[in-house]
Amino acid sequence: MTIKFNKSKAFNEAKEKFTSVLSNTGATEAEQTEAFQNYFDALQTEVVNTVRSQVNDEMIDRSIMQNRGQNVLTSEETRFFNAAIEKGGLDDEQILPVTTQERIFEDLTSEHPLLEALGLQDLGAVTRYIYSDAEKNFVWGELFGGIAGQIAASFREEQISQLKLTAFAVLPNDMIELGPVWVERFVRTVAVETISVGLEYGFVNGNGQSQPIGLMKDKNPETGAITDKSSSGKLTFAPSEKGEVVAGELYQVVNALSTDAEGKSRKVNNRVIMVINPIDSIAVSFRNTIQTPNGQWVTALPYNIQTVESEEIPVGKALFFVKGQYLAAVAGGYKLKKFDQTLAMEDATLFTIKQFANGKPKDNKTALVYDLDISFAPVTPEV
Repeated sequence: MTIKFNKSKAFNEAKEKFTSVLSNTGATEAEQTEAFQNYFDALQTEVVNTVRSQVNDEMIDRSIMQNRGQNVLTSEETRFFNAAIEKGGLDDEQILPVTTQERIFEDLTSEHPLLEALGLQDLGAVTRYIYSDAEKNFVWGELFGGIAGQIAASFREEQISQLKLTAFAVLPNDMIELGPVWVERFVRTVAVETISVGLEYGFVNGNGQSQPIGLMKDKNPETGAITDKSSSGKLTFAPSEKGEVVAGELYQVVNALSTDAEGKSRKVNNRVIMVINPIDSIAVSFRNTIQTPNGQWVTALPYNIQTVESEEIPVGKALFFVKGQYLAAVAGGYKLKKFDQTLAMEDATLFTIKQFANGKPKDNKTALVYDLDISFAPVTPEV
């Protein structure tokens, strides 16, 4: 599409003079050259000014739309989803634009607290982790002595195989008519919601067979068998005058997590996450909510334990894990596959969104499971 620009008086005069010179058979070559140069300069000036004005207007519009919470696409995203609209849907085996993938990953971590608490990483094409033991990243020795071998001993590498997570979604054909912004938003929302469900299930309950090894599982170091974790105790969150019961129960949890499976100590301050079912969250919050002297109600757990809700946790159970001790990762592009015949009668297109992902605890003490035994005294109605 050509650029439409405003024709100023100077431009029109330069154009008229150039046309006049060209129509004058007696005009010299020098006169023609000068007239053309003046016309071209005027044309260039007008086009540059118009482009600058349009770019500024677009930037202002995009800024206003972003401030209003509107979705603004990049040029690559616009081309991708415009092409989808022109073709009447998403092509088979397409990969979403990189910026769309980045938005999906940001939404996964920002809108799903468990994935954020796990420290979900986007590895791209990487399949190896390199661990560093902070307690071994120093060495004393002679001034001119060798240290390379000693420092190298504090690092270790671990292979992470990538498993395929497939999410299903339905794109109504009417949605395509709404334009690229809405198609992108729809695809991204569906991807985030469906993939997040699969990731949470895998990271919590995965059985290690074409699935991640979940936090609720133990792996036998000798046989490799994956089994459900046994309960490490019972939590009542019972009320007491100074909160000794709650503080004591949670101290036992933090103390148990302060050593790994080999008995080595590790830092757990501000790193312990408690994951509970939303149903149990109400009872836990009730037991740990107090009113401050200024009248505000505050909910907090001792030892800065962070609470996260997940429907993947069974009712009556509480999962505690140390932040940074579970490897949760996604990799590769989000690949789309279309099945346009499946829902043709419903005027919609079924498509799958494939993503490579995996997760595993560093050891069996990355997480511990406890039983919840929270009871409340029955309320006697007033007569």
